[in-house]
Amino acid sequence: MGKLKALIPVVLALVIAVGGSALIYQYMQQQSTPQHAEKMENDKITTVPVVVSTTDLAWGTELTKEMVKTVSFLQGSLPAGYHSATEDLVGRILISQLSANEPITEGRLAPEDVTSGGVSAVLESGMRAIAVPGNKVSGISGFIRPGNQVDVLVTMKDPDSEEDVTKLVLEKIPVLATGTQIQEGKNGEPSPVDVYTLKVKPEEAEKLTLASSRGKLQFALRNIKDQDTVLTEGANIADTLDSLKVIKPKPVAKANPRRIAPRQAYTVEVINGENRDTKRF
Repeated sequence: MGKLKALIPVVLALVIAVGGSALIYQYMQQQSTPQHAEKMENDKITTVPVVVSTTDLAWGTELTKEMVKTVSFLQGSLPAGYHSATEDLVGRILISQLSANEPITEGRLAPEDVTSGGVSAVLESGMRAIAVPGNKVSGISGFIRPGNQVDVLVTMKDPDSEEDVTKLVLEKIPVLATGTQIQEGKNGEPSPVDVYTLKVKPEEAEKLTLASSRGKLQFALRNIKDQDTVLTEGANIADTLDSLKVIKPKPVAKANPRRIAPRQAYTVEVINGENRDTKRF
């Protein structure tokens, strides 16, 4: 009996400790669960469906239902000009490139009355699209892509001097498209030709057409942020060969100390009455 009486306080202490822990745990659950549920409910309320592209899309593309989908955006991070319904964008024309899962905003779309895609959908009023042939060299081995800016150089004969001259004729020209066409080669066989579509003004289109028909074109890729105008005089063969030319100094003749330079001679005629005498100095 003595041992049993000694165990009673220990058992009561354990019961009190377990009961108190259970009550505290239940109280903490009641305090945290409503806040968590309220936060989840608010998250659902503040999300909005936004239409995005399902894959990478090029400018001039006519959107189809397979190209678009919706994803949830938080209310505070909605892009300007967003769309929430995919059916509203089917048939619209892109005027800029899109990456996969990128929001399709109104600023990236042609007006609703534009129903055909391609180059004509992205041309501003007063601008023209012109295609010129090139090759891997003029196209910088494939580094020129749509969206780049290039300077156009032409090599042709100067009508005044009949010399070959290379001149920068156009600058800051946007590239709309690049591609390949099959043309008849010199031997009558089909041959691929690189074609570059450039966005130009009407007067620039005239210069570009003349340059491509009378000379050889070369494109110079430039930084799209570089908007400085560069004026050049052109380069001919003589100027090019003079570039980085080494100028050799002329040899200086060494003086010969034993050699005496000849003196200049003078002749004087002395007249004394009827007598004449010549003196040489």
